[in-house]
This record gives sequence, structure tokens and C-alpha cells, in this order.
Amino acid sequence: MKNLIYFFSITCLLGTFNLIEAQATQSYLERSPVYDYAELNLNNTDTIPDYDFKLNKLKITGTIYENDGQTPAKDVILFIEQPNENGDFDLRKENEKRYVNHRGWVKTNADGQYTFYTFVPGNDRRYNQLQQIFPVIKDSAQQEYALETFLFEEDPLLSRACRKRINKKGDPSRILKPKKEDGLLVAKRDIILSSVSIQSR
Repeated sequence: MKNLIYFFSITCLLGTFNLIEAQATQSYLERSPVYDYAELNLNNTDTIPDYDFKLNKLKITGTIYENDGQTPAKDVILFIEQPNENGDFDLRKENEKRYVNHRGWVKTNADGQYTFYTFVPGNDRRYNQLQQIFPVIKDSAQQEYALETFLFEEDPLLSRACRKRINKKGDPSRILKPKKEDGLLVAKRDIILSSVSIQSR
């Protein structure tokens, strides 16, 4: 009888551990990629994978402000992911979780500043998709949330009607206007925390 009770107790204990492990795995697989950085200490500058091999190299820099639009927001994490120059997402897999290879993380400095070294993404003309960079933001005051995608002034698919809708309903500063500086395209994108969130992620 004692052996039976012991066996039953061990079985219950192992079942509990398996349930906890399964829940932890599910939580990891479903969580936002904004938390998936490998570095112990993020800084305010990051470089997207394959940057050195891209033709249209791009530097995106800016300041993230608190909701008053004036106070620099310190220690805010900004994550971006994007398609390649052909408009396709280079999908990889690690620990059973799929991710976009062309991605990066920064954490703003005391002046709220950040910089990404990346490249201009391409259009996916099969689906009439704009050139886009997909940002997610995380600050200490609230959960992570997606921002309006970064668009590009010279995108041939960014129609007049689309620009009109953005100017009317959205944030026109999301349309980046890169300029060549010392052989590198440079664009500025400032962000105000409370005015740019569009959905939880």
C-alpha cells in the first residue's frame, strides 16, 4: 500500500512539473519578440543582421518622448523587424519559436535617443505591400504595444490616396524621408509614447 501511495505521489508531482513546463513553453512561444533580446544590457544603438551586405544602408535615429511630447523618455525598449530588400520576411526558428531574422532592439539613453543601422526594405509586389518597418515599444509604465509602421517617402506603392489617409487619420511623421549623408541614407523618427500606440501585441 505504501508503495502504491508513493508511486501515485511521484506521478502527481511529475505531472505538475510537466504542466508548468508546458505553460512556460506556451508563454514563451506566444510572447512578443520585444522580450527576446539576447544581450544582458541593451544600449541605444543596434545593427540589423546582414547590414554590411546591403546596398541601401539606412540609419534611423530619433528621440522618444514622454506623453507630454517634451520630456525625453529614458530606458524605453524599441524593437523593429522588417522584410528583406525583396519584400520577403527571412523567417528563422530557435527553441521552437519562429522569428524574423532582420530585427533589432535598442534601449533609449538618458536623452531618450536611439539609433538603428539597417537597410531599406523592399515591396512585396505579390500582395501590393508597402516598404515597411514594424516597431514595437515597451516602457516601464505599460505593456508592450505596436507602433504605426515606418513607411518610406520614395516608395512607389505609397499612393497619393494612402498619403492623404495617413495625413488625415495617422501620424505623417511615420513616413521616413531618408537623405544621403556620407554615402549612407539617414532618416529621423521621433516618437511620443502615448500618441503612437495602435494595438497591443
